[in-house]
Amino acid sequence: MFNTTFIKFKDIKDKYGHLTPIESKINIPFEIKRVYYITKVDDGVIRGFHAHKKLHQVLICLNGSVKIKLKNPNSEELVELNEPSVGLYIGPLIWREMFDFTEGSVLLVLASDYYNEKDYIRNYDFYLEEAKKVF
Repeated sequence: MFNTTFIKFKDIKDKYGHLTPIESKINIPFEIKRVYYITKVDDGVIRGFHAHKKLHQVLICLNGSVKIKLKNPNSEELVELNEPSVGLYIGPLIWREMFDFTEGSVLLVLASDYYNEKDYIRNYDFYLEEAKKVF
């Protein structure tokens, strides 16, 4: 899907376990200005239901798994994140919905900017109008 891609991070494995380095502007295609994570999501809860006007994000499921529905006006894709050395890049104007969080899952989000409510598009009909100008 346009404006989304998987990023495979280096996974350094030895007798001590796994180490996965993640570096801003090296394997993340932007400067990281905000980091947050989502945990303890109850069964059946769906999160997201929004797009961003300008924000870029990389989602990494550090533990467990989560499904992500990605949409633009022309297509829809369902992906599952379940490997801590794989990130999902989501660029601007991609609608996302996150669901089927497994017990103990941890979803890490790296963002290109600080929180700004004005960057969110939370109304799907308005999103379609704006996104059709780009896609």
